[in-house]
Amino acid sequence: MDLQKQTGTRPAAEPRGTELRASDADRDRIADILRDAMAEGRLTAEEHAERVEGVLAAKTVGELEVFIRDLPAAHHRAAPAYAAAPGRPAAGAIPADPDENVVAVFSSAVRRGRWRAGRRIHAYAIFGSVEIDLSEALFEYQQVVIKALSVFGNVEVRVPENVSLRGTGGGVLGNFEVDTLDAVDPDAPVVYLDGWAVLGNIEGKPKRGRLVGDILDRVHRKVDKSLRKHLDR
Repeated sequence: MDLQKQTGTRPAAEPRGTELRASDADRDRIADILRDAMAEGRLTAEEHAERVEGVLAAKTVGELEVFIRDLPAAHHRAAPAYAAAPGRPAAGAIPADPDENVVAVFSSAVRRGRWRAGRRIHAYAIFGSVEIDLSEALFEYQQVVIKALSVFGNVEVRVPENVSLRGTGGGVLGNFEVDTLDAVDPDAPVVYLDGWAVLGNIEGKPKRGRLVGDILDRVHRKVDKSLRKHLDR
C-alpha cells in the first residue's frame, strides 16, 4: 500500500497529519496560496506552474505542504471557527408529510436552479436517478430534512458550501455516503440527508465554489415584521 511505502518500517499506527491522504479541498487550498504568492511577486510564473503541477500529483497532506513551506501564508493560516450545527429536529418539529416528492422510476428526476427548499423533501429512485441540487435554492427554513430511498437507483444531493450537512442511513448491498459539512455561520441552514440504499447509491456532498448569499434574510425580515405587528397592537 502507498501508506506503508511512505512510512517505511515504522510500526503500523494512526497516520500523522502530514501522512493523511490529500483531498481535493486540500489541493485547492494549496493552489489558492500559490496563486496569491504569484500575484504578490513571491513566485514567478514558471515557479507557480511547476508547483501547481506538483500539487495536482501530490497524494498526502505532507507532500502538499512542501510546495508552500517557504511562503508566509503557510505559517499564518488560522483555522476557521466552525459552529456546531443545531441538533436534529425534535419529533413533530417538521411535518411528516413532505413539501415535495422527487420520484424517478425507470427514469431520472432533477431539481436544481432557483427553487424554494421546503422543510421536508422525499426522494425515491427505483431503477432510476434523482438529483437534488440546493446550491441555488432559496432556504426559508433553517432545518431541511431529505428522506431518500434508492432501490437499484441513484440519489445525489448537492449543497452550497456555506450550509451545514448531516447524514444518517445505510446500505443493503448499496452505498450511503454523506460528506459532513459545518458552516461558519451558526444561523446557516442545516440539511439532514437520511436514507437507505438497496443495491443502489445515495450520496450528499458540498458543491465546491457555490455559496448561497443572504440565505436567511427573508426569514429575518418575516420575523422582524411579525414582531413589529405584535408590538404595535
